Amino acid sequence: MTGALAEVSRQKWRIPDDWDRGGLPGWTYFSEELLQLERKRIFRNHWQYVCHVSEVAQPGQFVTLDIANERGLVLRGHDGELRAFHNLCRHRGSRVVAEERGNCKRAIVCPYHGWIYNTDGSLRGIPRAESFPGLPAAEWGLKSIELEVWLGFVFIRFCPGPQPGVHDIMQPHFDEVSQYRTAELVPTEEGTISEEMPVNWKSVRDVDNEGYHVRQAHPGLHDLYGENYVDEPQVGWTSRSVGRFNAHPGTIWSVRHYRSILPEPAWLGEFHRNAWIYIGVFPNFVLGLYPDSVMYYQEIPLSATQTIQRGTVYRYRDETRAMRLARYLSGRIDRIASGEDRMLAIWSSEAVKSSGFSGVIYSDLEYGLRSFHDHLRSIIPEMHQEKEPLPGSLSPHGAQAASAGKRLNDKG
Repeated sequence: MTGALAEVSRQKWRIPDDWDRGGLPGWTYFSEELLQLERKRIFRNHWQYVCHVSEVAQPGQFVTLDIANERGLVLRGHDGELRAFHNLCRHRGSRVVAEERGNCKRAIVCPYHGWIYNTDGSLRGIPRAESFPGLPAAEWGLKSIELEVWLGFVFIRFCPGPQPGVHDIMQPHFDEVSQYRTAELVPTEEGTISEEMPVNWKSVRDVDNEGYHVRQAHPGLHDLYGENYVDEPQVGWTSRSVGRFNAHPGTIWSVRHYRSILPEPAWLGEFHRNAWIYIGVFPNFVLGLYPDSVMYYQEIPLSATQTIQRGTVYRYRDETRAMRLARYLSGRIDRIASGEDRMLAIWSSEAVKSSGFSGVIYSDLEYGLRSFHDHLRSIIPEMHQEKEPLPGSLSPHGAQAASAGKRLNDKG
């Protein structure tokens, strides 16, 4: 971002001169106890992206999502309705479907004991039903999960939470995103790509939530839009970043050819024909809007120091040969940038355990990242603590014991 753009951003978002430029304390990036709180207060009760409607278009088609010790199942019923359930058999808790995606042709059959469920979630039958005398079948169907579809994108929420509905959350972005005909998209041949990373999930978000590093760390992205890149802070539950293409055609091979091959998509306004737009949805989802395609990426924490990042690129059904070539080149630029971000996330994650680490200092160009951290702190106030809390003190049941232990230590 040029100095002029930085000043425009400062004025538009009223960035004060004396804002707190510190980040989260180092312990928040490796505490397993904190991750348990994050699972409960953030991942379970905030909306999670599962798939695009084209991936569950036919009766019986399903896609699953595992996150925060929860197992979700999105399924198109034979009545045409799209529903979400916990992927838990009501008998012993087995997964009722074992695959990440597939088709239940007639019904859902639990692979453990063979309980059978209709595709609307109701219990159809039980092997050796006489061994369950008096069991009311109507009360033992699959447990439902909240589901919303927004412009073709399917979200679920495992538990009630502070976020409003997806339609309300995304309303500020409706006019922009609807230009991209997102309900008409289909996944590319590669499908969903997942990569495991040896970092805390917030380390990935920290790299992604600011563009200050684009000039130095991403030669390809800087060649494409680095002179005009702007990060907007989180407002409500979403954030937005805009990379308007540079005036010059590009010097790097993939950027130069991408710019020359890219057709003008008639369905987009002039601005969006020459820009990459990123819309973040708290806590862990980013929607990427390109002239040639639409994509997403999403972080799924496995432990405090292990994260899966998954994502899919979606194309248009009526994609031309020129658009397909442009999509190949934009994907090449993205893959290189993703590898660069991966290394930055690892280095940052390693740093917080170093004896030389004494915190961070953010520039005005990283104000959006600070707004993300502020949102995390508002949900988990424990993140305000500079020193790692005593073992057990982050657990609702362990707080009293930890407090008593501290009193004893103080007396000793």
